[in-house]
Amino acid sequence: MADRIHDPGLDPRIRAFFKPDSLEGSPLLRPGDVGSREELLAETLTPEGIAGTEAAQALFALADTEEAAPSAGLSIVRHDFVSQPDGNSINIQLIRPTSDDVPPCVYYIHGGGMQTMSCYDGAYRAWGRTIANQGVAVAMVDFRNALTPSSVPEVAPFPAGLNDCVSGLKWLVASAGSLGVDPTRIIVAGESGGGNLTLALGMQLLRDGEVELVQGLYALCPYIAGIWPLEQHPSSSEHNGTLVDLHNNRGAMANGIEE
Repeated sequence: MADRIHDPGLDPRIRAFFKPDSLEGSPLLRPGDVGSREELLAETLTPEGIAGTEAAQALFALADTEEAAPSAGLSIVRHDFVSQPDGNSINIQLIRPTSDDVPPCVYYIHGGGMQTMSCYDGAYRAWGRTIANQGVAVAMVDFRNALTPSSVPEVAPFPAGLNDCVSGLKWLVASAGSLGVDPTRIIVAGESGGGNLTLALGMQLLRDGEVELVQGLYALCPYIAGIWPLEQHPSSSEHNGTLVDLHNNRGAMANGIEE
């Protein structure tokens, strides 16, 4: 990443924010292919792997300020439910205006390549408040990551994360009355790996004949090309390594999906 912070295509505000070693050791920046999912899991438990995860969390925590995302007038509550069909426990962070209104709801799926991060990381805490300050409820789901734990201890390959996201949406709809949100006005949104899961959730609802549960999908920069670099997408070479390194098989291996 040290050379990438000088990329002329990088917003100067982001360049000023990053330090050359901001994400050194992060699971999403490690280069080179691996032979198996087990090899990747072992990496995360080394001192270097633990330090990299902690460095990424510390960087994202810098975004969590009252100046950037005020909490005044908001209710922030943690819920848990049993995910189906696997029977594991999943957490949801519900952020909503403290009023008697019954607002629409954004069901938000965090990024991290479906492998890492949590909706309780600082950047997502701030992002949830930012959305809720527009007068809507935000339900942020912490699904099972494929590589390092979110706020739940289990890690598991695909389709575990998708199962949890689908189950969380159904829990939200079923619990809407007690949560004070409008079950007829729910959209699903997510970025990066969360954008993947947003699209996959929509596809699953279509297959199951339950697409009426949501009013729309919003996938920001979804992680969908599958293989990088691609000649038709020059940015996949020009900007690789700025925040993540995609020129390897690690994402596919972490998620248990052969190339």
